[in-house]
Amino acid sequence: MKAEATPWRALLAAANELGVPPQLFWKLSLKEWRALSTSVTRIGPLARRDFNYLTLQFPDFPHDHS
Repeated sequence: MKAEATPWRALLAAANELGVPPQLFWKLSLKEWRALSTSVTRIGPLARRDFNYLTLQFPDFPHDHS
């Protein structure tokens, strides 16, 4: 049996483990898929200053500046 050029079964299984449904998987660009599937351990943890920056840029709730 010839090996697949692209391991679709493994890619879909990985997407399923990440909680990405098939219909969304097929809409992802390669760049988006790589971002989703890159291991956090390979890119390292988020530094506190980066976390603080992100929370200011994208707050869960509007800040009360009164």
